[in-house]
Amino acid sequence: MLKVILSNLHFYASHGFFAEEKTMGASFVVQAEVAYTPTQLPIRHLAETIDYSAVYSLVKKVMQEAQPLLETVASTIVREIFTQFPLAEKVTIHIEKMNPPILEFMGEAAVSLSLHRHEWQAISSQR
Repeated sequence: MLKVILSNLHFYASHGFFAEEKTMGASFVVQAEVAYTPTQLPIRHLAETIDYSAVYSLVKKVMQEAQPLLETVASTIVREIFTQFPLAEKVTIHIEKMNPPILEFMGEAAVSLSLHRHEWQAISSQR
């Protein structure tokens, strides 16, 4: 498998469950990995791979839409990648919330979601 990886994507957004999180916003760092099996090697054209600039645009768009839970944000990104990139076989999204508003907490809180296309299809067909 070949992976297209976007690392340390920094965003400021209003994701959060509590009112002050929605009002003040916070810093987030996102990692995105999209794996697929190339149909040929070497890859010579953008149409033969997954365009990482398009993945970035997708992640950026979803990060701008405030959600109460990071799990929602991660699953939305995974869904959109599978929808927009038919080559994608496995997607991993890791979202860190820098300095979450937890009393005496120093660090980051994170959510990570990793799904193969068949897992995503099974989950999404249950709705």
